[in-house]
Amino acid sequence: MFNAAHCPLAWVDAHGTHYEIGMALGRWGAAACQRHLVHSPAWAQVMRFRGAADIQAVQALVHQHFPWIQRELAGLADGLGLPYEDVFLWNCRGDLWAMAPDGCTTVLAPQRLSHNEDGDPGFAGFCGLGWVRPIDAPSFISFLYPGSLPGHTLAVNQAGLGVTVNNIRARRARATGLPRMVLTRAVLATQSPAQAIALLHAQPRMGAFHLGLGQPGPAGIYSVEFSQQAVSVQRVRQARLLHANHAIHDSQQDLPQVVTASSSRRQARGDELLRLDTPALDILADTGDAQEPILRLSAHDTDQENTLATADMDFSGDAVRWDVYAPGQRTAAFSFQGLHRLADD
Repeated sequence: MFNAAHCPLAWVDAHGTHYEIGMALGRWGAAACQRHLVHSPAWAQVMRFRGAADIQAVQALVHQHFPWIQRELAGLADGLGLPYEDVFLWNCRGDLWAMAPDGCTTVLAPQRLSHNEDGDPGFAGFCGLGWVRPIDAPSFISFLYPGSLPGHTLAVNQAGLGVTVNNIRARRARATGLPRMVLTRAVLATQSPAQAIALLHAQPRMGAFHLGLGQPGPAGIYSVEFSQQAVSVQRVRQARLLHANHAIHDSQQDLPQVVTASSSRRQARGDELLRLDTPALDILADTGDAQEPILRLSAHDTDQENTLATADMDFSGDAVRWDVYAPGQRTAAFSFQGLHRLADD
């Protein structure tokens, strides 16, 4: 189902080699990046790391562990018409800078993931859903930001693996691992939550993220926090969970991180609504805390982030059934059965 009038998201088809996929995504996002991103304070903040010796070491690590992702980044840079180093740095933004403009709220249930995708409001109307079809890896559909690798937002791949991603504002320690957005791109090439979790355990990590992982059948739903220090996994069995933008697992309590007022209060408000048995989409549309709402549409948001889309993934059937909504809407703009995009009613 597609209602163009209610959805600011483009539909982007990218296929071929990993370089060709990056090139297609770069060409799609080039105008928005030239219009907004390269003039933004966030871009300037991240570009301070140009030429740093440890960043060159991180680039070498990406090439060593995931050369195919390095090729996607090279294609992305060429499609954007920007230097490779700049695009690489931008895709390390949350590893280098705790206050990078990436937010999000997720409700996790035994057979469901529901997610607000919160990000830079300057990209409102310029984001997309990408149908990405590599010649040598699983296909997937992902929410896309101009200038960024897919996989660090929300996505479903052809194995039925659903992924939602929340920012964790870890304070920068040392650049000795793989960027978190490289790791989440690699997750989309796995076949199950177990494989995704094993990948995170096996690889050196630089920054921190929270992942919601789900798949139809016995695989189940998982809440995963990873950081440079540890990977923490919780199976969602009965009680629902909510995750905003800071580490909350017991094993991550010593993680040096920034917990903003928005993240703290969205977490508290969401936990309160869970106790009241509020449906997930109602939680994600909540504005009961007027100063720090869960649905974030204010030009004066304290973290300078807005909700750009909402997704609801149902894993109770043979294939994941999922919908994507424009912020605050209750009629799905896109509906899918697995990777099959459902036609208009």
